[in-house]
Amino acid sequence: MFHFDLNAMKEEIFEKEKLTYKTDFWDEIDSAQKIMQQIKQLSSEVKRYEDLMAQIEETEILLELVEEEESFEEYESVAQEIANLAKKADKYKLSTLLGGEYDKNNAILSIHSGAGGLEAQDWAEMLLRMYRRWSESKGYEVVVMDLQSDTEGGIKSVTITVKGYNAYGYLKSEKGVHRLVRISPFDASGKRHTSFASVDIFPELDENANVKINEKDLKIDTYRSSGAGGQHVNTTDSAIRITHIPTGIVVTCQSERSQHSNKETAMNMLKAKLIQLKEEEKKEKIEDLQGNYSQIGWGSQIRSYVFHPYSMVKDHRTNAEVGDVYRVMDGDLDYFIDEYLKQQAL
Repeated sequence: MFHFDLNAMKEEIFEKEKLTYKTDFWDEIDSAQKIMQQIKQLSSEVKRYEDLMAQIEETEILLELVEEEESFEEYESVAQEIANLAKKADKYKLSTLLGGEYDKNNAILSIHSGAGGLEAQDWAEMLLRMYRRWSESKGYEVVVMDLQSDTEGGIKSVTITVKGYNAYGYLKSEKGVHRLVRISPFDASGKRHTSFASVDIFPELDENANVKINEKDLKIDTYRSSGAGGQHVNTTDSAIRITHIPTGIVVTCQSERSQHSNKETAMNMLKAKLIQLKEEEKKEKIEDLQGNYSQIGWGSQIRSYVFHPYSMVKDHRTNAEVGDVYRVMDGDLDYFIDEYLKQQAL
């Protein structure tokens, strides 16, 4: 099912622009910046659509001229133009599949290493780099919210916010267990190893999200922020860990300097997870949402990345497969995301 309403988007831009004319618009800087970013993103989507339609119209005119003049030598260049235009149209059509309530939101992405110590922690760090590179290719901003590294190397867990229009809509396809097969660089015997890491995705919500949370259901802990290698980056206990006791959901944040800001961000993350839980309406999903990764392994994997004995990346949900694992690890995820969106639209 396709979701695109040009007039609705233009109306939304108009209403948001009206807000910017108010004299007190910049009194709340964070809110004002968010609205300005939304206007920019919506305007970009409208321009993308209008540019595509203009290109289609120009190509139609060019084709008519070639046919009228029977200029057969121009047919090849026009045919190539049509083929390129078809690819652009297909790509745009895929973006219209993102019609979920939160698809256009920023995405909060968490990576947790599975069992296996350094092997799995290194794999988690490789996935973080992959998602960073993909985000950069889309012009999205990446902010590290929480990072639990290990002195030996790699990361135990990391949570990032990917900021950009439709970030959640695209990245929701990445939720699940990711499997790595390679010759271990940490094993002197040169044996092949299999490692697992789990990726969790949920939309970023603002403080106005309509979620009722009983303070008595929360366990709030503070701890000292730490950076790469485990070193402390803040001399005060500003990092926040919130546990929602009824569901066991845990969220952490250490990206801000103040405890208050980290708590506010963590609460918004918790709201997003609770909304996601409510939408799925299945108790068996709680374990995925709360970050309980005891079952990271063979049965729940969504994608395999094979470096040895051959090069291949395969998505086990869509059967999408490519032979260049290095290109994928460098952030080229669009093929897998597109195939997932197509499957969900059926």
